[in-house]
Amino acid sequence: MTEDEVAALALSLPEAEESAHFGKRDFRLRDKVFATLPRPDELVLKLTPDRQALAVAAAPGLLSPVPGAWGMKGWTVLHYASAEPADVADLLRRAWETVAPKGLRG
Repeated sequence: MTEDEVAALALSLPEAEESAHFGKRDFRLRDKVFATLPRPDELVLKLTPDRQALAVAAAPGLLSPVPGAWGMKGWTVLHYASAEPADVADLLRRAWETVAPKGLRG
């Protein structure tokens, strides 16, 4: 996948908007960041710690916790160039759900 393909998936989620975080592209729902594109081939996702543990266990070569305290809070690095588009879409949806209010999650 390309960065623009990842961005298109993120922006396809309800009310998702693109912004910038420390000069890097990010994706937000009502001003809450759920994903960022900090470096080429890296998508950082806001997951719950439980979802992060399951995702990393299922795809240890593609996913890893962000180093340090942020990773302990669920922030997770995905190397998207090697990932299946459906998996990237699913992870983005899960990150979006992490910040979405209950009424919007459906």
